[in-house]
Amino acid sequence: MIHCLIAIFKNIKGYHENRSYWYDEEIPFVEAAEIGTEKVIRDHSTIGIVVTTDGSIGEIERKDYIDAENQVINELKEIGKPFIVVLNSVHPTHPDTEKLAEELRNEHNVPVIPVSAENMSEKEIYNILKEALFEFPVLSVNVNMPDWIACLSYKHPLKKEYIEKIKESVTEVDKVRDVDMIIGHFQGCDHISKAYLSEVNAATGEITINLEAPEGLYNDVLNEIIGTNIDSKAKLISLFQEFNETKEEYDQFKEALKMVKQTGYGTSFPTIKDMKLDTPEIIKQGTRYGVKLKAVAPSIHMIRVDVESTFEPIIGSETQSKELIDNLMKNYDSDPDSVWKSEMFGRSLDVIVQEGIRGKLSLMPDNIRHKLQTTLTKVVNKGSNNMIAIVI
Repeated sequence: MIHCLIAIFKNIKGYHENRSYWYDEEIPFVEAAEIGTEKVIRDHSTIGIVVTTDGSIGEIERKDYIDAENQVINELKEIGKPFIVVLNSVHPTHPDTEKLAEELRNEHNVPVIPVSAENMSEKEIYNILKEALFEFPVLSVNVNMPDWIACLSYKHPLKKEYIEKIKESVTEVDKVRDVDMIIGHFQGCDHISKAYLSEVNAATGEITINLEAPEGLYNDVLNEIIGTNIDSKAKLISLFQEFNETKEEYDQFKEALKMVKQTGYGTSFPTIKDMKLDTPEIIKQGTRYGVKLKAVAPSIHMIRVDVESTFEPIIGSETQSKELIDNLMKNYDSDPDSVWKSEMFGRSLDVIVQEGIRGKLSLMPDNIRHKLQTTLTKVVNKGSNNMIAIVI
């Protein structure tokens, strides 16, 4: 529905008349028009179209429209409803008319469309409505990235790049017409092949933008994550089968790993597949008989052992030793991992420490390992009712 309102200026016919549009008693025509305009634009309207003229319509000169024109535009800006200005002219394409339209655009910062209302075509009507739609405010921007990118970890460089681009693109968005600025932010990005507006909801101020990734990027990321090149469907199926088997094994130890990290000791419980049932036996208790069923299942016990590794290079003087420590720790607060990449005698510190830890673990005697396993088996099976002494 369209509600037509007027702004009053002195040379209009009926300026000094009284009307009773809004009250029981008569009020001046000027006041009635102002009240009506404000009521409709504030309470009833969704958008506003200000129709003014360059003075070529009728007998009233252009200068007589200016005060009322400015008043209406300023009121619409204050109310906050989206609106545009239509500049009605007998000759809308004349350079003077186009110059006036440009001056009004610059002065009021609103779209100004010069047209001839009498000879207006369907295309021009469509263009006016489109420009009005572009003036709706944007309250929220939804950006749809490819599903497989959305599933990536937030630490992945590709997802971080997408998120940063999205944050940059929405900083200057105010109206629907600013959407082109959003899309422009994604141009030139190697990992975004296409960005386009997919939906505009002017009622809620919500717009939706879709992003598409270039062909081949999915395979590149998949190969990077898997760590091997997938060049055929057969290789992909084979890899998935291998991953599925590995996952089934990992699921057994997952809870045990959590326990050992938290408490220092973790246990994985055996599944039905791991259980072995011995041959049932008949047992006798007094005058009564029964059946003995015995099942054996391997359980994995994980124990956290903190292995110490020391490295004590002889540097020279005390001053030189302090300088070495300062050099090692200079970036520790901002990047704790950097200390491990420090080179000493041609090798990084992490390699030196890892070699020391592996050396200690490999030197553990086999008989000690066997004794620990045997002792733990006895504790699990008989520890609840028996006293077990462990001699180290």
